Amino acid sequence: MGSKYYFGCVSCGKIIDGFAEWLAGGRKCPECGKDRIETFYYDDGNLKSLIYGRECRINTIWRYFDRLPLINRDNIVSYGEGDISAERWEFLERYAASLNIDCKVWVYRNDRNPATGTFKDAGASLAASVLKEHGIENYVVASTGNVANTFACYMSKAGISLYAFIPENALEANSAGVSYYGQRVFRVTGDYAKAKKIAREFADKHGFLITGGNTDCLRVEAKRTMVFEWLRNMPEFPTVYLQSLSGGTGPVAIEKAIREAENQGISCKLPRFLMVQPDGCAPMARAWEKAKANSFPDGWLNDYPVYDNPQTKIPTLATGNPASYPVVGELVRRSGGDIFSFEESKCEDVVRAVAFEVLAGIGPASSVVLGGFFRALKNGLIGNGDVVMINIGEGINRAPEFLKSLSYTEQKVSSVDECGLLCRHRLRQDLWDKIDSL
Repeated sequence: MGSKYYFGCVSCGKIIDGFAEWLAGGRKCPECGKDRIETFYYDDGNLKSLIYGRECRINTIWRYFDRLPLINRDNIVSYGEGDISAERWEFLERYAASLNIDCKVWVYRNDRNPATGTFKDAGASLAASVLKEHGIENYVVASTGNVANTFACYMSKAGISLYAFIPENALEANSAGVSYYGQRVFRVTGDYAKAKKIAREFADKHGFLITGGNTDCLRVEAKRTMVFEWLRNMPEFPTVYLQSLSGGTGPVAIEKAIREAENQGISCKLPRFLMVQPDGCAPMARAWEKAKANSFPDGWLNDYPVYDNPQTKIPTLATGNPASYPVVGELVRRSGGDIFSFEESKCEDVVRAVAFEVLAGIGPASSVVLGGFFRALKNGLIGNGDVVMINIGEGINRAPEFLKSLSYTEQKVSSVDECGLLCRHRLRQDLWDKIDSL
């Protein structure tokens, strides 16, 4: 198809010509048999012009076509994903100032992606485009929910049949979303680990291609474009990055993007990664806490708990077997960051306060990272002078059941005399009193 990019095996460095060779080899390195690769581009000198060039009028991830592993633009499958600017949330800065912390706070609103309104849209766009280019007709994913939904959307547009395997506790909205696009969804009796197992067996049985998971090169290449957008649109590069954590593609993608930018002479530095998990399913946070308490002993990256059927109210983050912990944990430590949990029981208070201030409907996974922001302030993980970037992963429309739980001003009445007046000043104070008590 022409020379634009190639792969390198992360384990042994073996050069792999491209997707044709990679797929022909069963997505295994022909040298060492490992399955994690990294993407490189023959034209290594054009990144700066793609980021800062004013002549380009494309504002989606496809602005960076020259640095994405697709040969023919005619194969692009897009709904306009990535056309979102970082927003300054000054009300969070004022709250930090009340704790004597002078910082700037930005949010990256993935809920504004026009396809499914999630952090996953960029990866699905690139995946669907590449699969279309290589004539792939069937694709298999295992997902806690959002990946299944967004891949169903993009694969439908590409004319590719998707088989999505989701755990028993996945949100009904995500299951319905897959069916809505005319794709096949299998709700597996069991947890996410079992869904992944059956998905792999199904793919092997039929000879179908299956997603590579959280370190899949397609997801990483797409998600790293958000760093290029920060460089293009923000006056300062973030010193702290917060994300709710399930598998951890985000930090992997950010680290790769920063390496590429630094190689081009663009000034940026790895931010401190603050990764937040819900306390109902926090295996990485528990492993990190243990490792930190023991000064990160030898072998700590492979010492993590595995939860069977984790009981959580936020199933999109319910990865009980965190196989990517060795990768994510190493990146977090190198960045000087932290992995910790936030109480699911307090997520609703966080969402109500945010909605009151900025009229943003935040989904359950996003409520975890915003709760993590408040926790990080109080635990000294954010300090004076920091530029904080919070990744908003999804909006409230992804979880209608969660939306129902957010009602707090309804009053049942049978006569006009029972109708009480609303004092928004007191309501705001009550909301922030709950944040203070976190």
